[in-house]
Amino acid sequence: MTRVIGTEAELREFVAAPPRFIAEKGIDHIDPESRRFIELSPFFLLATSAGDGTCDVSPRGDPAGSVLVLDDRTLAFADRKGNGRLDSLLNIVQRPRVGMLFMVPGSGDTVRVNGRARIVAEASYLGRMTMKNVTPQLAVEVVVEELFLHCARAFSRSRLWNTSTWPSRADVPSAGTIAKSISGTEVEAKVIDEALNRAAQDAY
Repeated sequence: MTRVIGTEAELREFVAAPPRFIAEKGIDHIDPESRRFIELSPFFLLATSAGDGTCDVSPRGDPAGSVLVLDDRTLAFADRKGNGRLDSLLNIVQRPRVGMLFMVPGSGDTVRVNGRARIVAEASYLGRMTMKNVTPQLAVEVVVEELFLHCARAFSRSRLWNTSTWPSRADVPSAGTIAKSISGTEVEAKVIDEALNRAAQDAY
């Protein structure tokens, strides 16, 4: 019979407590080397949660340097054109705490940030976020409450950056194929792919 684990004590039956230098590795600010890593990152994952406790993880991408380090406690990133659902922003309005995981291509390490977010308009730095002559109307500021380095084990196990392990593009379902499967629409996957590709070209 499957055993459901419901307490830390039960978890510790399987996983030993970490050494102190790992357990207490988080800091409440952006150190110089973590800043360098964040400024080299063109992609991060943004985790948010809604008032009812449901969670969401959203991919965010822009050229490296697009996440601004405003000071040693504060990050800011642009809200770019999306699908209009506003999942992350609505969650932030309800529950401002967020998690961020920054990645740099080719590196197995990640920098993780947990903090408190707010959505801002008419900020003085929005002009610095202009891409393809489009200046965002909104940005998200995150005050760092915890920052730490995450080791490369997941990348090593998955061999994510090793192109020899990548599946053939023909074997990976396209976005249109997945959307058709999810929605049950009668629209052909090729038509959906073409529409999504056109939208991607107008990313800003």
